[in-house]
Amino acid sequence: MPAATLRALVTAQVCLHAAMAGLRLTLPLLLLRQGATPWWSAEAAAGVMLGLFALAPLLLALPAGRWVDRRGYHRPVHAAAGMVTLAGLLALAATWLAEPLQLLLLVPAATLAGTGCNLGLIAMQHSAGRLARPADAAAPADGADPAELRRVFSWLGLAPALGNVVGPMLAGLLIDAQGFGLACAAMALLPLLARVWTARVPRQIRAPRPAAQAAAPRHSPLGLLRLPGMAGLLALNGFFSSSWDLHAFLVPLLGHARGLSASAIGGVLGLFAFAVSAVRVLIPLLAQHWSERQVLRAAAWVVAGCFFVYPWAQGAVTMSACALLLGLALGSVQPMIMTTLHHLAPPAQQGEAIALRASVIHLSSTLLPMGFGLLGAALGPGLLFRVMALLMLLGALPLVARLHLPPPRLPTASGGQPPAAGC
Repeated sequence: MPAATLRALVTAQVCLHAAMAGLRLTLPLLLLRQGATPWWSAEAAAGVMLGLFALAPLLLALPAGRWVDRRGYHRPVHAAAGMVTLAGLLALAATWLAEPLQLLLLVPAATLAGTGCNLGLIAMQHSAGRLARPADAAAPADGADPAELRRVFSWLGLAPALGNVVGPMLAGLLIDAQGFGLACAAMALLPLLARVWTARVPRQIRAPRPAAQAAAPRHSPLGLLRLPGMAGLLALNGFFSSSWDLHAFLVPLLGHARGLSASAIGGVLGLFAFAVSAVRVLIPLLAQHWSERQVLRAAAWVVAGCFFVYPWAQGAVTMSACALLLGLALGSVQPMIMTTLHHLAPPAQQGEAIALRASVIHLSSTLLPMGFGLLGAALGPGLLFRVMALLMLLGALPLVARLHLPPPRLPTASGGQPPAAGC
């Protein structure tokens, strides 16, 4: 894939994700600062607001994936930008209203922001797989070199990471400087920049599909799960996603139990996010040499080891070392999962398969924090870390061993290997 196209895909999604992440900070904070109402506590309202950012994408991911399969990249991303812009405008209008009218605008704002960002992410990942350079001239139109896919998805993984940094930082600075109204207005403008970058992504020219492929029936969501290797891949993705959610939930609890300050706990989580971004920059350099199975197996061992050691961490330095290793391991997973997913899914339903994976992640992010809260109160954070380590060893590692991988690169007609794809 040309560097300009990859840069446009990533930048457009950074703008969308930053706007959503900024609103995800702004809306609950707005409710918390206004305090309790006669109907509900501020904490309960803020919790529900946060849940809406993940609930709507969970329910609408599969229809979004089907639409992306039919329409490609540009129309879905334009719709996504429109939804997130409307979310920012609704939030801006809500800052001028009082309860309960305010919630009538904040609820659809959170729903639109989460749905639009997820739609843009599905479209970006789907189109990246289609635009990735074929392994050779004889490859099928939808085929791509696995090393090229790993490289592309590594760079694409930077978009959510950067968006999660830019959006909340910008929103926080604007709230402190001028109030919630300016922050909401800025979040409404960011998706317009996404539309500007979208125009730089070339429209896909679809080659005629072979007759057998054109006549192949579409699979239902359950049918996709029954495809060889698909259920195992999504289950493996669930293990890694659960590890990510558990770490985000337990580090504040463990840090508080160790007497760490809020800034020290934030520093541990910030180092984890830095490691996730750093490894996604490094993976494209190693994509020609590392297979999906090698990376996923190493990641599972590192995650299990870090979770075993974490309960013995007594200070910020040892916790930061665990967070750094864990971020490197979990950050390397997404490019490998996405490469394998594109190999397993039918070409005409790759968007729907990506949406199915997104549904697993959103379901995990919606339900697991509640379960972790109940178990953490009963068992304590240390035991929960060790339980997750055992699950990685007994559940994730066997799934890695049975993983259905993309076929290896074939030699070119001249007997050599195709040239490495540059960024």
